[in-house]
Amino acid sequence: MYTKEFEIRWSDIDANRHLANTAYINFMSHTRMGFLMENGFGQKDLAKHNLGPVVFYEHVYYFREVFAGEPVKVSLQLKGLSEDGMYFEFVHNFYDSKGRNFASCEMMGGWIDLKARKLTGLPSELINNFDSLPHTEDFKVLTKEDTRKHGRKPKDVDPELLK
Repeated sequence: MYTKEFEIRWSDIDANRHLANTAYINFMSHTRMGFLMENGFGQKDLAKHNLGPVVFYEHVYYFREVFAGEPVKVSLQLKGLSEDGMYFEFVHNFYDSKGRNFASCEMMGGWIDLKARKLTGLPSELINNFDSLPHTEDFKVLTKEDTRKHGRKPKDVDPELLK
């Protein structure tokens, strides 16, 4: 299992004196980027292929509080990947120093061509690197329809209502 360890800093604590929501997001992002950089997705590699990762959503489930003073570990597993590598889904689990799972997150994203500003698949050598991440038991091959499984669509508002 791919993991990163974090020390909970003063700036990671919220008004309730436990780990703040923003810290969860930052720890997950750092874990993902650590895996990517170690597997051929460093800044130079992404620039060479003109790629950037985009997040479609992150659904975090909180099971128990965690406080400053002990290290936490964040895991990363691949829950889904499209055949062309355009779409991916990760699962992150958060563990305290005793191995207790205190939070979990399902995250879906994709790859964007930074010049065209459109979603794009991965070159084959990068798909193989990406697919090397440990898979969840319910891993699946993703399709475009999977990116819309929650049925959310934007709803614009009259700009006058925002004044």
